[in-house]
Amino acid sequence: MDAKARNCLLQYREALEKDIKTSYIMDRMINDGVLTISEEEKVKNEPTQQQRAALLIKTILKKDNYSYISFYNALIHEGYKDLAALLHSGIPVISSSNGGKDSVGGITSHVKTVLCEGGVPQRPVVFVTRKKLVNAIRQNLFKLSDEPGWVVIYGMAGCGKSVLAAEAVRDHFFLDGCFPGGVHWVSVGKQDKAGLLMKLQNLCTRLDQDENFSQRPPLNIEEAKDRLRLLMLRKHPRSLLILDDIWDSWILKAFDNQCQILLTTRDKSVTDSVMGPKYIVAVESDLGKEKGLEILSLFVNMKKADLPEQAHSIIKECKGSPLVVSLIGALLRDFPNRWDYYLRQLQNKQFKRIRKSSFYDYEALDEAMSISVEMLREDIKDYYTDLSILQKDVKVPTKVLCILWDMETEEVEDILQEFVNKSLLFCDRNGKSFRYYLHDLQVDFLIEKNRNQLQDLHKKIVTQFQKHYQPHTLSPDQEDCMYWYNFLAYHMASASMHKELCALMFSLDWIKAKTELVGPAHLIHEFVEYRHILDEKDCAVCENFQEFLSLNGHLLGRQPFPNIVQLGLCEPETSEVYQQAKLQAKQEVDHGMLYLEWINKKNIKNLSRLVVRPHTDAVYHACFSEDGQRIASCGVDKTLQVFKAETGEKLLEIKAHEDEVLCCAFSTDDRFIATCSVDKKVKIWNSMTGGLVHVYDEHSEQVNCCHFTNNSHYLLLATASSDCFLKLWDLNQKECRNTMFGHTNSVNHCRFSPDDKLLASCSADGTLKLWNMDSCLKVADCRGHLSWVHCVMFSPDGSSFLTSSDDQTIRLWETKKVCKNSAIVLKQEIDVVFQENEVMVLAVDNIKRLQLINGKTGQIDYLIEAQVSCCCLSPHLQYIAFGGEDGAVEILELLNNRIFQSRIGHKKTVRHIQFTDDGKTLISSSDDSSIQVWNWQSEEYVFLQAHQETVKDFKLLKNSKLLSWSFDGTVKIWSIITGRIEKDFVCHQDTVLSCDISPDATKFSSTSADKTAKIWSFELLSPLHELRGHKGCVRCSVFSVDSTLLATGDDNGEIRIWNVSNGELLHLCAPILVEEGAATHGGWVTDLCFSPDSKMLVSAGGYLKWWNVVTGESSQTFYTNGTCLKKIHVSSDFKTYVTVDNLGILYILQMLE
Repeated sequence: MDAKARNCLLQYREALEKDIKTSYIMDRMINDGVLTISEEEKVKNEPTQQQRAALLIKTILKKDNYSYISFYNALIHEGYKDLAALLHSGIPVISSSNGGKDSVGGITSHVKTVLCEGGVPQRPVVFVTRKKLVNAIRQNLFKLSDEPGWVVIYGMAGCGKSVLAAEAVRDHFFLDGCFPGGVHWVSVGKQDKAGLLMKLQNLCTRLDQDENFSQRPPLNIEEAKDRLRLLMLRKHPRSLLILDDIWDSWILKAFDNQCQILLTTRDKSVTDSVMGPKYIVAVESDLGKEKGLEILSLFVNMKKADLPEQAHSIIKECKGSPLVVSLIGALLRDFPNRWDYYLRQLQNKQFKRIRKSSFYDYEALDEAMSISVEMLREDIKDYYTDLSILQKDVKVPTKVLCILWDMETEEVEDILQEFVNKSLLFCDRNGKSFRYYLHDLQVDFLIEKNRNQLQDLHKKIVTQFQKHYQPHTLSPDQEDCMYWYNFLAYHMASASMHKELCALMFSLDWIKAKTELVGPAHLIHEFVEYRHILDEKDCAVCENFQEFLSLNGHLLGRQPFPNIVQLGLCEPETSEVYQQAKLQAKQEVDHGMLYLEWINKKNIKNLSRLVVRPHTDAVYHACFSEDGQRIASCGVDKTLQVFKAETGEKLLEIKAHEDEVLCCAFSTDDRFIATCSVDKKVKIWNSMTGGLVHVYDEHSEQVNCCHFTNNSHYLLLATASSDCFLKLWDLNQKECRNTMFGHTNSVNHCRFSPDDKLLASCSADGTLKLWNMDSCLKVADCRGHLSWVHCVMFSPDGSSFLTSSDDQTIRLWETKKVCKNSAIVLKQEIDVVFQENEVMVLAVDNIKRLQLINGKTGQIDYLIEAQVSCCCLSPHLQYIAFGGEDGAVEILELLNNRIFQSRIGHKKTVRHIQFTDDGKTLISSSDDSSIQVWNWQSEEYVFLQAHQETVKDFKLLKNSKLLSWSFDGTVKIWSIITGRIEKDFVCHQDTVLSCDISPDATKFSSTSADKTAKIWSFELLSPLHELRGHKGCVRCSVFSVDSTLLATGDDNGEIRIWNVSNGELLHLCAPILVEEGAATHGGWVTDLCFSPDSKMLVSAGGYLKWWNVVTGESSQTFYTNGTCLKKIHVSSDFKTYVTVDNLGILYILQMLE
């Protein structure tokens, strides 16, 4: 027994003797073969429990390491976990030896059965033991035997990680003691979500062969994860899951369910995103001389001592690289008399060293690669040269090489198998077809060897592609389509095919096809990478497309995919994007498609340079790295995201906290990122790897802000919390350095001064502890977000700044542009008159001016300044009327600017105002629950006062009648001449949100916050039909022109179309449900309007949407810059549409013909 194990047993001998009962413990040790029956009888003959325990321990102390481990495991099984914990530190390292009577190197028939059933691969034909590494893996696996966690074997490709993982569990005593539930091996590789689901389904099927848990495979990853957790917990407790060849950290989340897991990977940081203890075993690429000779001896079937002297020199030249030794060994197996030849080739080949690597020996591999390539058949050497154009870490479908070589699939696979057999290529057989890839070093070798041919080789693949495909006709169900979308531009650029590259990148068809499949980030990256080529053709065109992608990226990355032609029509008319979109739109309009022109868009300035959407919920904070190359962001989805500032390409995604992440900050040297959260914790992360460095847990409430000092030589972090305290942290210490008291409420934000001599903090107590007087002046209004803006951060040079918002976006702004274009924007209360070929808009701007806007020409007349709450135009554009926040009602005569003011007015804010058809009477409603009828020419007043709560709105009827509805749930019909109520309808228990009058004047509709709509006859006090089914407040309704249909819209974005005569639901026009995290953007339906023929319907809400009334399907969507559209004004011919979004941007849209 190891001295460490013996000492540990002696140290805790007294505690063990006092507490354990020996009977069941000895049963387990006898089953393990470490205790004899006679030894058991001696222990049983002792008179007391304590004496029996003392003799058992004395017996164990005379035995070996296996006895110690058997005793340790028996304690765990029999419920003595506290005592087992005392012995944990003394567990000895064991190596494969006699683990049973019929064992060979620890491999009993039991082991063979367990490993075979678990899918563990057998030993390779050429196998050498690496005891030190195997023991290190087992030592860490011991730590998992009684708790969930991860053991990670990592190292370069080809260094033997998978063989080591399999070897670690190839031992009877180890398996029986640590993982009696068995071992389950999963070969993972690089997977997409579909591939991962298939792996999980297969694993669940293997673990549940009797189908006790389910009769069907899981349908999605989350279901598979839950199924796996139950199977491992209930059917396979204390079993080991081995995940071989993990490439991506997101894959591990599907297995992160409190299991014991051993995994192999090239990247040890893949486990940073999962929970539980982690133990790392690094596998070095250098085998050492003796192991290298052993591999060669096995390949050539000779004893190591009999190897020729050249073998030692070959190992020296190869520098012990397993991959290189294996390549040479494989060659020598085929040509055993070529020792001198291969040694001479290794010594004489002088390939240029490509780059220094801590993992690979480039020179050795290059030399071995050269020999391997020379040994290929002459008729296939050129095909291997063609592979020089492949990129690293890219698995290429067979179909791509079929296109390149103009061959049938079977012919291509035969050639590629030759390369695979010679270790010159790797094949991934996961999925529907074979995918092939080169090792990074093989790519480097081929590029260096064939550098002079590369341009021609790239040109060859582009030419072959053009022969078989048109770029935008690639179909997602083609196995090679993803390759072409990702790498066609790369091949064109590498081939110096500048004309073809420009034609591709400046094609709206290509952008539509590619973004629909892979999103916009890769395209944005390509525009940046190939900007020097694209600018050669036309710098302005390149900028047009790059700006189009950047500003619409948050839309192009969503489902359902927006109509890219409609998005293109919103670009400036001088833009190449607009011109291509206009051309396509005209062609499609001829075939019945609907498109809208934004005719006043030239008056709108967009100041954002980049819009990205890395989060699945509200973004609370975003910041630049000090070098300005990266952006970090965090928010409600509990993650920390890091992406490139130039393109938005994602670099890191970290599940950072257990609750919302409120702030993040780069350190001055860019080595660290700090995050703070509602979970009261502050965490420090490695900014390059995403590894967790520190966790600080001293605040008693949520931590709102964190900020590093500006001096990198002595880093301090300040944090501000809702516990009213500021804290300072030294990254070299585990505890808080200073706590600063003074605020009496939540501290929301803090910043160091540039010289680090001052710390400013601001609080919900209304105080700022340090003021910078230079920043007190307002220099710009920045509008662009759709919801609350939580934070603003400047870039290091101040040339740009970021804002983050509840609208799930981050926006990048250029400081100079913003300062020059401080926006004057409109409020959403507008009135519109369509007159012949004119569109006149009356609106109020944010500096309280009334504007009269000619929608066609863009001409603006600024009328007067006032505290305006609502406004309207007279039918013949002679007068305007406006109501004030103080209750005043006024009329302005446009011809001579005369003002007429109501003598009486309202007591509270005026909400709605409207002229009668003859323009002689003005009707207004107010928060004071009254309606005023003012004959402004005769100064006669009639007041309609009967509603118990605020009047929501009103509509004029024929014969001097008026219909009003209110928060009090009633609808009233008034005579505007006498002021009397003619009919009083108690419509709803809750607020009446909207009413509409049927064009035949026989019926009206009412909708309510009680989630119902009703159809009424003017002649009856009870409803004709009560329309149920909406799941949200029913906010609007409208009759069709022929009075046969009623459309209603609710707060869930649903629109329902009803038959007026019988109340039957005809169509449900609902937003398409998408995966969690995809933008919904629609929000409430706030207004509706039918076309004159009742075949089309337009709706307003988060955006504008047109519907086919016959089918209930969407015909077109227009995405406004902002959201929360209140109303849509529609011309009588249904061809012109006017609205204002919550950013104050005016949209005058015209149907394209």
